[in-house]
Amino acid sequence: MKEYFSQDTITYIIIPVLIFLARLTDVTIGTMRLIFVSKGYKLVAPILGFFEIIIWLLAISQIMQHLDNWVCYVAYGAGFASGNLVGITLEQKLSIGNVIIRVFPKKDVSELAEDLRSQAFGVSAVEIQGKEGRKKMLFSVIQRKNIKQYVDTVLHHNPRAFYTVEDIKSVSDMYVKSSNKPKILSGNRVRKGK
Repeated sequence: MKEYFSQDTITYIIIPVLIFLARLTDVTIGTMRLIFVSKGYKLVAPILGFFEIIIWLLAISQIMQHLDNWVCYVAYGAGFASGNLVGITLEQKLSIGNVIIRVFPKKDVSELAEDLRSQAFGVSAVEIQGKEGRKKMLFSVIQRKNIKQYVDTVLHHNPRAFYTVEDIKSVSDMYVKSSNKPKILSGNRVRKGK
């Protein structure tokens, strides 16, 4: 490499860029690994952890060899910050896992519940007592990738509805939306709904 680049170019540009890229990659993998662990993916997390630590070792070894180069420190920190951002963005795009959605409507939920069911969402209506008296709360466990469609339907029927969305680690049985045909997900198997 010294034949093509000056020593300064290698020291202050190429090595910091490589450190940045290594850190970006290992922190992205680490962020994804933590997300997979929190969602109970026991097999994926160790594999990601293996690659994460190998890449980290490569990055830290370059830092140790260039302790007098402040640009390497900046590259290391920038790679860490960028890796977090990329990892979180990737996880959001993948939409891994399931969520609980609770809807506290401002008006009757009958039409809303039927519309959600017609879109293959499992919906339970529970009677609740609030400040304004007795009402029905809708409760669903859905796949994260379907949150937007579910919430859009809620807001179409009830624009002032209050709702919460929470991540969950595991579900024993749930209806899942698949090509607008409901199925029941039980453990790791999927079977057709009744």
